Amino acid sequence: MSEALAAGVSRYALYSTHRKGVVDKLSRGIYRLSCLPPVSNPDLVTVALRAPKAIVCLVSALAFHKMTTQIPHAVSIALRAGSMTPRINYPPIAVYRFSKQSYEAGIETYTIDNTQVKVYCAEKTLVDCFKFRNRIGMDVVIEALKLYTKNKPVQIDELMKYARICRVEKIMKHILRRCYEYRYSKPLDSLLHS
Repeated sequence: MSEALAAGVSRYALYSTHRKGVVDKLSRGIYRLSCLPPVSNPDLVTVALRAPKAIVCLVSALAFHKMTTQIPHAVSIALRAGSMTPRINYPPIAVYRFSKQSYEAGIETYTIDNTQVKVYCAEKTLVDCFKFRNRIGMDVVIEALKLYTKNKPVQIDELMKYARICRVEKIMKHILRRCYEYRYSKPLDSLLHS
């Protein structure tokens, strides 16, 4: 709506085009021409437009990186500790607070339907899942770890860098050691830099 108003379109004209079916309403204040092809990921696009400082995290980021079979019931977003929670009616959001260093680490920007969407990288997402394992469930974390090691090249140094930032280095070392030694039948200690 703000872009339409800045271009000289009145609120009345915008509401009128919506009633006539010329534009679709995705969320409060977010409209899109009806003749355009469907949005590939409307929930992430809507959240990115409504909350530009939010970063897609945890289960939503796992789904984005294809590291889970879970279907997110809400868009999980990371915000800096102390920042205001965005007022978004739809889609539902789950807000997680991060320290400055943790919030700024591992951000990747993707263009989805001409909208810039910020998502944590796969390694930062996995580490965040370990940090919030009591809130999202250990079964989700273990599944994510299995899919990560199966489908992506394992970046031990990156995982440990984010584990130090998020203060979960000890548990990450323990879990990674067990998974690696089980999968490859050789010790991981040489790859884990202290």
